[in-house]
Amino acid sequence: MTTTPRRARAPRQSDVARLAGVSQSAVSRVIGGDTDAARIPEATVRRIQDAIKELGYVPNPTARKLRTGRNRLLGVHTFEAVFPRAREDFYFEFLLGIEERAEEIDHDLVLFTSTGGSDGRRRVYRDGVNRLNVADGAVLLGVAADRAELARLEADGYPFVHIGRREVPGTRITCVVPDYESAAAAIVDRLADLGHERIGYLSSGIDEESYADRRRGYESAVARRGLRDVSPASPGSADGDPAWLDAVADGAVTAVVADAEWLASPLAERLAERGLIVPRDVSVAVLEGVGPDAPVRWDCLQIPRREVGRLAIDTLVGMLDEAGQPVTDVLVPCVVVAGETVAGPKKGSAE
Repeated sequence: MTTTPRRARAPRQSDVARLAGVSQSAVSRVIGGDTDAARIPEATVRRIQDAIKELGYVPNPTARKLRTGRNRLLGVHTFEAVFPRAREDFYFEFLLGIEERAEEIDHDLVLFTSTGGSDGRRRVYRDGVNRLNVADGAVLLGVAADRAELARLEADGYPFVHIGRREVPGTRITCVVPDYESAAAAIVDRLADLGHERIGYLSSGIDEESYADRRRGYESAVARRGLRDVSPASPGSADGDPAWLDAVADGAVTAVVADAEWLASPLAERLAERGLIVPRDVSVAVLEGVGPDAPVRWDCLQIPRREVGRLAIDTLVGMLDEAGQPVTDVLVPCVVVAGETVAGPKKGSAE
């Protein structure tokens, strides 16, 4: 008869204390980072750390949270399948920043991805329970954020930070936000400085806060610089408004600001069909980052995604360290990148 050998139990704090020749409370304080308050000598701290390493001891996060209220675990929750399959994925740099900063400040990350309903949407609450509670707090991201769940998290007092601005009815939440508004205004200012007086805005028609921020920056700069806004009547694409394209060909517009590259490229094609070349005849700028492998080097704004991820971690830990901080947006400046699609207005085109 064969017997299965018993699996060796995981080392405990008492084992660390025995090997280091100290009390278990001293081990607990070293693990919890309370050495200064407990006045534990540096030599004793090193001895405990050496014993932890020798035994391969791993603290129990649940027990640590019960003892200290913190377990140095930070959650990352996505409301959609945003984790990258390629380095070019929009969220890749955000996640790099999150991981880098958490590691630098000695926190672990817990990834939450499971769904809570038959519709496949990812939810925070399941059967009335906040699944994020295993972590001290969480960074949330994804376009399909459930605003009702965000409101409930805020009401429950659970610490979280959302990447990207989200308006939640009846409350405010802490967001780390790329400053699209200022970057869009800076692009309009550059066009005005080059001599453009009649510009249009090509909108995606997407009803999200980030696109509203872009539009607001455009409109505020147009009004401040005294420019004439000659935008197409309907959002979506230039193809939907051939009359506006004809007006551009006739010189009614000398520069266009587009929400996204997928709007700018067809615009350039439609203009070429009418004999216009970008930027010789019409300048075009894009209000999103454009990858280095794009076929056209668009003048655009660049989102500091890695920095946003890092700041999300710092903001979350700040909330944990100092409870009761006012809810606010943390704005991260975007960079305006010069490309090959903006120039001064064609000679003789200005009014």
